[in-house]
Amino acid sequence: MMADKKAGLKSQEYFINMGPQHPSTHGVLRLLLSLDGEIVKKVEPHLGYIHRSIEKMCEFDSYGQIVHLTDRMDYLASHINNEAVCLAVENALEIEVNERIKTIRTIIAELQRLSSHQLWWGVMGMDLGAITTFLYGFRDREMITDIFEETCGARLTMNYNMPGGLMFDIHPDFQKKVKAFLKHFKKKLPEYDQLLSDNVIFRERTVGVGKLSKEDAISYGVTGPTGRASGFSNDVRKQEAYSAYNKVNFKEILYTEGDCFARYKARIDEMWESMHIIEQLIDNIPEGLYREKMRKVIKLPKGEYYQRVETPRGELGVYIISEGGMSPYRLKFRSPGFSNLSALDHMARGSKIADLVAIMSTIDLVIPDIDR
Repeated sequence: MMADKKAGLKSQEYFINMGPQHPSTHGVLRLLLSLDGEIVKKVEPHLGYIHRSIEKMCEFDSYGQIVHLTDRMDYLASHINNEAVCLAVENALEIEVNERIKTIRTIIAELQRLSSHQLWWGVMGMDLGAITTFLYGFRDREMITDIFEETCGARLTMNYNMPGGLMFDIHPDFQKKVKAFLKHFKKKLPEYDQLLSDNVIFRERTVGVGKLSKEDAISYGVTGPTGRASGFSNDVRKQEAYSAYNKVNFKEILYTEGDCFARYKARIDEMWESMHIIEQLIDNIPEGLYREKMRKVIKLPKGEYYQRVETPRGELGVYIISEGGMSPYRLKFRSPGFSNLSALDHMARGSKIADLVAIMSTIDLVIPDIDR
């Protein structure tokens, strides 16, 4: 029991469950909260509500089939997840795809990053009570989703990358529609600042809330915009350029404040950089095959292989142990959401329950990415 000496009131520590059905948990995540009134004393995440044994399934699937499982993890980064497995397999086989494939993969990945950040922005505002942002974010995201549907036939759990290249060539209208989207979104992204970034109430809810230092970000393995908002330089596209990222110029967005607003601004700025990357590539897609010649049965040489890529949430790693067969002996995904979630308790202690909702929104959790 704790007492307030001035008021003579007593408070008691108690525990409540937040989730797995609560809308602010961004999916089937259960948080066990230890509270003193409205003050958060401890956050204990409980996983397992959407576990599907994806890594175990990979041990019985071919390398081509494994690709189709990855878009069920972080479903807002399907193309990038697919690309991670494809790059791991191609590097193990010492196959380098042509420049056309690399360029298309990069454009698709940045469109996916934009799409993910648009959804995050809409949901972030809605978590804090601004319903209009959800409508604006999905309005702009719909244009990208239409491009994806025309390219690969799906709008959410998408498969377009495959070991050795792409399933299909780009649609004849692909470049035209991508440029139309860029023209549209360049005018609309400033509205995001007018609606939310410069809103007084939103700033009160985010500035100085949920701080994470650079040292703690590194200690917890926090990557992506969440880590870069704390000054931790960790952009895989810069550090180990893959696909066509060595052909383009872009800035790694870094902030030092480490609070909710810095994490918010990092993603807003990343949307500008994604558009800048696409602009450099969209009119310069090289000619060539959209798929390299590959053996129908893929067998990786015996050994261990690791590939990492930059998803909208941070570093996704694919670790493969091969014994020379058609399936991996062991496959492990290093998902960014799992490491980022581990820092939630540290960031939320001493905050109010409402602040916890804001902190979770700026981490941008996608639970199937965490609970595989």
